[in-house]
Amino acid sequence: MFGIVRPCRHRLGERLSAEWLAHLCGLCLALRRDHGQLARVVTNYDGLLVSVLTEAQAPRSTDGRRTAGPCPLRGMRTASVARGEGARLAAAVSLVLASAKVRDHVADGDGLLARAPVALAARRVADGWGRAGARSGSAVGFDTALLVDAVDRQAGVEALAGPGTPVLAVTEPTETATAAAFAHTAVLAGRPGNAEPLAEAGRLFGRLAHLLDAVEDREADAASGAWNPLTATGTPLTEARRLADDAVHGIRLALDEAEFTDGRLTHRLLVHELPASVDRAFGTSATCAHGAPGPYAPPGGPGGPGGPLPPEPPRGNRRGLLAGCAVWMGLACTCQMCCGEYSSPWTGERKEGLCQRHGDNCCDCCDCCNCCGDGCNCCDGCGCDC
Repeated sequence: MFGIVRPCRHRLGERLSAEWLAHLCGLCLALRRDHGQLARVVTNYDGLLVSVLTEAQAPRSTDGRRTAGPCPLRGMRTASVARGEGARLAAAVSLVLASAKVRDHVADGDGLLARAPVALAARRVADGWGRAGARSGSAVGFDTALLVDAVDRQAGVEALAGPGTPVLAVTEPTETATAAAFAHTAVLAGRPGNAEPLAEAGRLFGRLAHLLDAVEDREADAASGAWNPLTATGTPLTEARRLADDAVHGIRLALDEAEFTDGRLTHRLLVHELPASVDRAFGTSATCAHGAPGPYAPPGGPGGPGGPLPPEPPRGNRRGLLAGCAVWMGLACTCQMCCGEYSSPWTGERKEGLCQRHGDNCCDCCDCCNCCGDGCNCCDGCGCDC
């Protein structure tokens, strides 16, 4: 899993957490349905924003969800997941960008990809993802050639960049690609008037994603000798932070010009979570102890300290004896029952691990009234660290 928007469950609240998870699972299942099991590895947190934006603009409908079968990453529970053109567009974008990322790593000879047989296999996978993304994009009226062109230009832009080159010249291809994807959500939702502001929001989101990736990789790239846009252009961290903050502000202004049927999740992710992403990349805020709302496991096992937590099951969705025992063994073997927060294997009731201590950093207002999930944002000013 990768992406810059990794929200905290306590900041989202129960309702928005469920919606976020529905889009994440919807993207994953759209990839599997249209392109096979291997394609699911390109599921990412930022790609699902395309699905979120599409649904936020579309007329209210009961057809945008379906019940998915049990999945190990959801603790073998069923779930309501997003479906439709938004999920397919998200799948197309994720496949094309993942294809480009793999080809970039092959070109750089990163890790095992420095070995010719591995590089050859990786290129074949990347080429397959690129073709699959083009098919999915075509099915929803989106020309992925815009993304491919932007990605292909990236190498040439980087080759010409040097000390004194504006770092925004390097981020331009990414900006162009994300602008096209964001704008097409307006077409799918039947809101052509939103295309221009969402293109602007997408352009700034692409800039922000590129900058934060460069900031987070800066030290590792220096140690390995890999190319980094900040180092290559001589851009100081202070300037990168200024550009990141400006992008966050610009995204908010652009979203204010768009019309949404229900924009609460969009607002939460793109207005309130993006500043947290900037703070996280620049090391200016504490990491939330509660973890992200998604089902995906961090290194070391599901729900480990600081990692994503399994989704809360609907009331009444109880497991049988054998299924509950199997989940109990998984929780125990990954230390989640000791060190984390978890759901009861049988009832789904939320429980604290034996050794867990919340201390003073828990956002009590979210637990008591769920006001953050309803958009009043009291947690933004209550001083908690989550």
